[in-house]
Amino acid sequence: MAGLEQRGVWAALGALVLVSGGAAARGHNARGLPGYDQLYRPQVHFSPARHWMNDPNGLVYFHGWYNLFFQYNPYGSRWGNMSWGHAVSRDLLHWQQLPVAIAQGPRSMIFSGSAVVDWHDTSGFGVGARVPLVAIYTANPRHGPGPQTENLAYSTDGGRAWHKYAGNPVLNIGLRNFRDPKVFWYAPRREWIMVVSRAAAREISFYASANLKTWRHTGNFGPAGDTRGVWECPDLFRLPVTNRPGQFRWVLKVDVQQHRSGTGGGGQVFVGRFDGTTFRASAQPPQALDVGEDYYASASWSNLQGGTGKVITLGWMDNWLYAQETPTSPWRGVMAFPRRLSLRAQDGRVWLLQRPIAALAQLRTAQRQLGSFAAPTGRTLLAVPPRGAAHEIRARVFVGQRGRFEFTIGSSDGRDVRIGYAASSGRFTVVRSGHYRFSPWFDSSNSARLPGRPSIIELNLIIDRSSVEAFVDHGELTVAERMFPRVGAYTVRVRSRGARVEQMDLWRLHGIWPVRR
Repeated sequence: MAGLEQRGVWAALGALVLVSGGAAARGHNARGLPGYDQLYRPQVHFSPARHWMNDPNGLVYFHGWYNLFFQYNPYGSRWGNMSWGHAVSRDLLHWQQLPVAIAQGPRSMIFSGSAVVDWHDTSGFGVGARVPLVAIYTANPRHGPGPQTENLAYSTDGGRAWHKYAGNPVLNIGLRNFRDPKVFWYAPRREWIMVVSRAAAREISFYASANLKTWRHTGNFGPAGDTRGVWECPDLFRLPVTNRPGQFRWVLKVDVQQHRSGTGGGGQVFVGRFDGTTFRASAQPPQALDVGEDYYASASWSNLQGGTGKVITLGWMDNWLYAQETPTSPWRGVMAFPRRLSLRAQDGRVWLLQRPIAALAQLRTAQRQLGSFAAPTGRTLLAVPPRGAAHEIRARVFVGQRGRFEFTIGSSDGRDVRIGYAASSGRFTVVRSGHYRFSPWFDSSNSARLPGRPSIIELNLIIDRSSVEAFVDHGELTVAERMFPRVGAYTVRVRSRGARVEQMDLWRLHGIWPVRR
């Protein structure tokens, strides 16, 4: 069982990997494990102390702790040996990495899934008054082409020790590509709902259960929208439409694995209705989840203030085209900054909005305020040395009918990310260049139209040592991009033509990792 495996091999390692709970020095700490000050180590985004990480899994809030599980290779910095890594936080900012939660077994790797709080102990896994947490994950055969199956593990100590269910698998339909279950409690029917991908068929299937162990098929959705790659990592949640009081919609998010650059991270969003059996999308076309190249496998936290419509998500800030080659050590893999989601009706459709969680403000320090200015020849806003701090920028730019502007984040040798908007076309563009040697896929160019053709653009940038995230017009459009400026030093510049910055605020951000002084 996973819990016993953890207490053996992993407990010894885990005692050393409680990195955020103790002192972490620059470079390495006193025990020889890596600190959090390497060249491209993010300072306000979660990354593991060592080794490979990809999809977030099993995001669940319980008794004051946000649990982040993730696809993890405990033995190396490339994909393999998939197990569930584990980190916890009180505030979604500062993270403490724990021992591996659910380890691969001799026959199966532990692929993506979700976790729930079984408040009424429908599963029977509870012990006395202790409420069980239940993880629902895909088991992928380690040897041979067998089917992917859905399985359970449970914890009765708040998510620290996990035990694989002896009756696994709980769902096996004989498909090779049947994965990434998202499970939630559907109160109107008093049932658990599983949303799971038939990846190769570009379909999402729905199942229902009274006890998390026995499942019945209730419906399918798809193919629809973008079907160029396999469908993965579905998520389904309900949100109020903020400017239409009393109205709610269901949101189905599906990731599409891309096979070329310039297509964005791959996530698409369908807005529609869910009746407890299947999802039906509205007539509007699907919305791109992120215009950047590096936002994939996002998942929402479960057990967040049930019924209030609060949805917070986290995505993997990387891309399968080059993720295993990025020039970072001794780790690979970064999570994006957590996002708070909402819906707004505009231009005859309902849009998903994504914004950084409000807790970001707790990291701000050393504010600079810039008055109104134009920058036809460019203006340098920041010059960040190697291993410098992360920063946040909030800008309000008047573009009128014909104006344009562009922010450039990167090094003087052309390794940069350029983010801009042209009012004449109504399009927002993202260009990343630099001819990086580690991958021919890293240079990219993407664009998307902003709804409403606004004359004033609100832009929020979070800039870390190896990433840029942009939130445009309160999150109607978002961008997540990795970057690796030469020697880690970079500048932030803005230039405009026929446009004017009306207001700009810049903050240095406190790092989330403790540093021994």
